[in-house]
Amino acid sequence: MASKPKLWSGRFKEPVDERVKRFTASVEFDRRLAKQDIAGSLAHARMLAAAGIISKRDLTAIERGLAQIRREIEKGGFQWSIDAEDVHLNIERRLTALVGEPGKRLHTARSRNDQVATDLRLWLREEMDGIDGSLAALIRSLIGQAERHAALVMPGFTHLQVAQPVTFGHHLLAYVAMFERDRERLVQCRARLNQLPLGAAALAGTSFPIDRDRVAKELGFEGVAENSLDAVSDRDFAVEFCGCAALAMVHLSRLAEEIVLWSSSRFGFVKLPDRYTTGSSIMPQKKNPDVAELVRGKSARVVGSLMALLTLMKSQPLAYNRDNQEDKAPLFDAVDTLKASLAVFADMIAKLVPQPRAMRAALAEGHATATDLADYLVRQGVPFRDAHEAVARVVREAERKGVDLSRLPVATLKRFSPTIGADVKRVLTPEGSVAARDHIGGTAPAQVRKAAARARKRLGK
Repeated sequence: MASKPKLWSGRFKEPVDERVKRFTASVEFDRRLAKQDIAGSLAHARMLAAAGIISKRDLTAIERGLAQIRREIEKGGFQWSIDAEDVHLNIERRLTALVGEPGKRLHTARSRNDQVATDLRLWLREEMDGIDGSLAALIRSLIGQAERHAALVMPGFTHLQVAQPVTFGHHLLAYVAMFERDRERLVQCRARLNQLPLGAAALAGTSFPIDRDRVAKELGFEGVAENSLDAVSDRDFAVEFCGCAALAMVHLSRLAEEIVLWSSSRFGFVKLPDRYTTGSSIMPQKKNPDVAELVRGKSARVVGSLMALLTLMKSQPLAYNRDNQEDKAPLFDAVDTLKASLAVFADMIAKLVPQPRAMRAALAEGHATATDLADYLVRQGVPFRDAHEAVARVVREAERKGVDLSRLPVATLKRFSPTIGADVKRVLTPEGSVAARDHIGGTAPAQVRKAAARARKRLGK
């Protein structure tokens, strides 16, 4: 049975092969652009009518038809077809069926090339706004935990070795800083995205007297893409977004890795809510941090999306090429993955329960206040390098005796430096260590509370 003719079938002597039709169709994934396609078409039609390119009667019919199509799509009654290939032709074909000749006039002064570029920017802009809100929610959860645990001491690590005492609140605020930068990058990306391609037509612009500024204003764009060749072929905004998303997922992955470590029996620093863990099919005692592990793994998908888009664009000549049909799958997946990961993390972080005993026990295992002892000696007039050497010998003595540095008697400490006095014990406690770092960016509880307050103020709520 012969297939329906294509809209450009007059150029061809035979119908498209069924395998080619399935291979080239994009409607199964680009149909999610339907809302934006309709919005763009309405703005385009109103501009055409205002410019006298189509009649007011045509505009009324187009608006009526597109409103019905929107309702059909929202209710799930719209019949999508690969015969019409993509979201744009599916909607246009249905519009023509509903309103007749006016539907055929809608495509005047535009091409699918500038149409899809516009739809994609509209869609991504909306998704980015939602992602920004999700980032803000995660930041809010982290700030809340930091405020509650501004004075809870735990080991800070370098090379995954106990280094110096920090507070749990200070540690979590490090991730606040990361996610704040992610928000900043999205704002900058959004500004570059928010330029209207529509009006570039296929690649050279159009001979009709269109008003691109009017369309831009109606659709909420901040300006118009000034070069028609670039307007239809540019996917920098998609690549840049995926770069932002990949970095945000890397930050989530780093936090996920810490949660995996912290919730393990070897660390025991936090307890996870049961609803964010799973069990084992064979080991009844297991409580696995699957959400954190999956987020850590899903970061690879978003990094992969970035690589896919970079590779897609790297050798394309101007202007539009069909290669760009392949931009949507990785972009959609990056958006979906980041959104889902942020949503599940925000509540999980809010419900984390820190375990102070385990944190303090870990501090006692790594001589975490060794640097504080060196600083103490420096304040007594000992050159830092000499102080460093003296404390290294003290640590070796503590390890020989199997005790933490802070448990060595003052008399033993004085053997390594006669300047040590009884007041040294104050600086060798974890609380004394963190309290001494009382400057902006430091881990003193007072500074953590101030930093949390500044971060909450930056959220605007």
